[in-house]
Amino acid sequence: MAPVRGDGMRGLAVFISDIRNCKSKEAEVKRINKELANIRSKFKGDKTLDGYQKKKYVCKLLFIFLLGHDIDFGHMEAVNLLSSNKYSEKQIGYLFISVLVNTNSDLIRLIIQSIKNDLQSRNPVHVNLALQCIANIGSRDMAESFSNEIPKLLVSGDTMDVVKQSAALCLLRLFRSSPDIIPGGEWTSRIIHLLNDQHMGVVTAATSLIDALVKRNPDEYKGCVNLAVSRLSRIVTASYTDLQDYTYYFVPAPWLSVKLLRLLQNYNPVTEEAGVRARLNETLETILNKAQEPPKSKKVQHSNAKNAVLFEAINLIIHSDSEPNLLVRACNQLGQFLSNRETNLRYLALESMCHLATSEFSHEEVKKHQEVVILSMKMEKDVSVRQMAVDLLYAMCDRGNAEEIVQEMLNYLETADYSIREEMVLKVAILAEKYATDYTWYVDVILNLIRIAGDYVSEEVWYRVIQIVINREEVQGYAAKTVFEALQAPACHENMVKVGGYILGEFGNLIAGDSRSAPLVQFKLLHSKYHLCSPMTRALLLSTYIKFINLFPEIRTNIQDVFRQHSNLRSADAELQQRASEYLQLSIVASTDVLATVLEEMPSFPERESSILAVLKKKKPGRVPENEIRESKSPAPTSGSVIQNNVHVNNSHSKLNNSNANTDLLGLSTPPANNVGSNSNSTLIDVLGDIYGSNNNSSAVYNTKKFLFKNNGVLFENEMLQIGVKSEFRQNLGRLGLFYGNKTQVPLSNFNPVLQWSAEETLKLNVQMKGVEPTLEAGAQIQQLLTAECIEDYADAPTIEISFRYNGTQQKFSIKLPLSVNKFFEPTEMNAESFFARWKNLSGEQQRSQKVFKAAQPLDLPGARNKLMGFGMQLLDSVDPNPDNMVCAGIIHTQSQQVGCLMRLEPNKQAQMFRLTVRASKETVTREICDLLADQF
Repeated sequence: MAPVRGDGMRGLAVFISDIRNCKSKEAEVKRINKELANIRSKFKGDKTLDGYQKKKYVCKLLFIFLLGHDIDFGHMEAVNLLSSNKYSEKQIGYLFISVLVNTNSDLIRLIIQSIKNDLQSRNPVHVNLALQCIANIGSRDMAESFSNEIPKLLVSGDTMDVVKQSAALCLLRLFRSSPDIIPGGEWTSRIIHLLNDQHMGVVTAATSLIDALVKRNPDEYKGCVNLAVSRLSRIVTASYTDLQDYTYYFVPAPWLSVKLLRLLQNYNPVTEEAGVRARLNETLETILNKAQEPPKSKKVQHSNAKNAVLFEAINLIIHSDSEPNLLVRACNQLGQFLSNRETNLRYLALESMCHLATSEFSHEEVKKHQEVVILSMKMEKDVSVRQMAVDLLYAMCDRGNAEEIVQEMLNYLETADYSIREEMVLKVAILAEKYATDYTWYVDVILNLIRIAGDYVSEEVWYRVIQIVINREEVQGYAAKTVFEALQAPACHENMVKVGGYILGEFGNLIAGDSRSAPLVQFKLLHSKYHLCSPMTRALLLSTYIKFINLFPEIRTNIQDVFRQHSNLRSADAELQQRASEYLQLSIVASTDVLATVLEEMPSFPERESSILAVLKKKKPGRVPENEIRESKSPAPTSGSVIQNNVHVNNSHSKLNNSNANTDLLGLSTPPANNVGSNSNSTLIDVLGDIYGSNNNSSAVYNTKKFLFKNNGVLFENEMLQIGVKSEFRQNLGRLGLFYGNKTQVPLSNFNPVLQWSAEETLKLNVQMKGVEPTLEAGAQIQQLLTAECIEDYADAPTIEISFRYNGTQQKFSIKLPLSVNKFFEPTEMNAESFFARWKNLSGEQQRSQKVFKAAQPLDLPGARNKLMGFGMQLLDSVDPNPDNMVCAGIIHTQSQQVGCLMRLEPNKQAQMFRLTVRASKETVTREICDLLADQF
């Protein structure tokens, strides 16, 4: 019986039916194996198979593969189908190749030749099948093989529109995997002019391609702006009859309109030409006007298409941020959507208004909708809309409405969804600090946060209130009184106990005059919470008790009894036992004066930016509205420590459970604050606060020489990545924190920093580096810790090679670490007699090195002094007879030895030159220090 011809393929239908009727997995496998054996025998034995039969058997193999079974034959038969002139056979051949053929297959050359033949065909259907196959495979080999043919198809005047459309999309697919496939020069203008094509499908596909090209090379494709504006204007002002074939539910070409609007958002400003700008503004006004018109259809497709164009137009208005009238109109239009029945529209309106709130032109207009937004936060059924309402309140907040917004957010926090409570806590803390005119209000807000949502108050938040209270005398008494009252509640969160213990330990004496908060009352109140707390908080309370002994000597006996109780052998926690024992001995052995010195009040924290915003951005990368804290008195909880009898007293309230013997001098365990700059394209400008200035250049900024004289700063910066460093050194040991900040809007994948330091060099400087996560999210920052041990003096410094993928393109660069040998200097004080006696002793030829060099700039003696102070040596005043000369002394610590080093810098004001002389007990050190300092002044 002759086989049934046509696309029905009865044998395939029967096979699929048999598979579906199988009662068990075993029956299915048995049926598949039977069919595979039949197909294999047909392919091997019967050489007279026609195209229909090959197509049928190849389809069966495809179906079996899609069921999850491996297919190891049939590839050649599929390739043979490519030479058929029948569409259905050629289609199945290309489908099989797209799905099953590996790019490393031996058949790939045959496949490429068949594809080339089809690309040269006069049949547009065959050309399209070939283009679809190339795009589906999308490999580097495909890009290299067809890098000439596809662009020619795209811009040729003889190519049919449907083929041009496929060629544009195919080229876009290959560009994403191989960006160098797109030719430059004259091809650029020819590709851009596709925006003028008569066929809307070609224009739509070309717009997607040009958008991708612009993101990679905006200057080369700048000419697309005028054509895009012109095309968009014609679409928006067109009537139904003009674009009847491309009107979707009475909306002309909505997909193309959205793509054109997105294309224009790649430039800021969009255009400098007044005429083009006026036409664009007129087009945007027309879109806003049409949004006010009554709907032409009640169907949801009409409103979806219409609103898609509207929201993209508003995004372009926000992106340009230069037309006050359009911004205000956009805000009013979005305000109408806040009461719309569609949940999705309300969400999108809130999201767009978050961006409008950051513009100086529309901020006040956004504030007019404050009541509606507050209602949305409280009443919306969808949690994502409620969260977006919180984001908008955060973005619209300023000094005029801060107290009202903060109070509303606090009220809502009691019933808020658990998924958004932590983020709300951070935002309330940021707003309360940024807009606090009276810091008693700020203290009340933070304590209310702890009371309402204590489980969601991170360490950064309660550290922060302590730092601000310590730095502002006017609020210390009020803080002590308020936290004392808060601790009297029957149920008190542990974070409240931490804050209470810290503040009362420092400033409890300010409220001790009131009998209701007498010293013994304070102590008993705190100790009543002790047994309910974690070991970390108990350790903090023990530190508070030792502070009480200094503040209130009259309750010394009561506190010593508690220390004795925890010093006995029955204590379950060794850390608490040791701490209590040391505090007890300190209170017994130390005199009153010594005790007062050791337990003196915490000094004010150094000025630094808040880290709360950094925490918020890390939790929600790319989604935090720009409402940043720029208050200066904002350190992380670090302090100097007075060590006596092995007790760290002054820093006893910070991270008490940290048993690491290496004290965290610089707070490397806490990520530094992000300083969000004005450049909207950079979400992570300054990863280390105000220690150094930010740099928003598109070119890379990299200068390791400046780190000879400083330990913190921006090590490297380009348009994609910023690398900051914080470091600390003690004798021959050092620790560095590298902070990698992603400045782009897309994740950096395969992120891999690798240390470049040979085994021979490791014998002199041993550097260990911890790994990092392989993906650096958009707008996020990660930290990598390195430790260094100087075993012997060395030259040069280690290098790290950083590699990652950005938008599919591999990036790689090397950076020298700021680990020069001078980092291991210990400053040494000397008087003039000692200095010159030592100077004369180091007069051997191999013990001295000298260089004379011209000043890099007009002689700046104060600047030179500052640099030498940062170099690590001790700058000795009143030692050299010439007051202009600068002399320094220091000791380089290595594991094997200590190397003394002296330095003398003599300026010649008339010649604008310096003479640098270095003397040391080791020749290699002398030479290296001299090389490091030469030409640096």
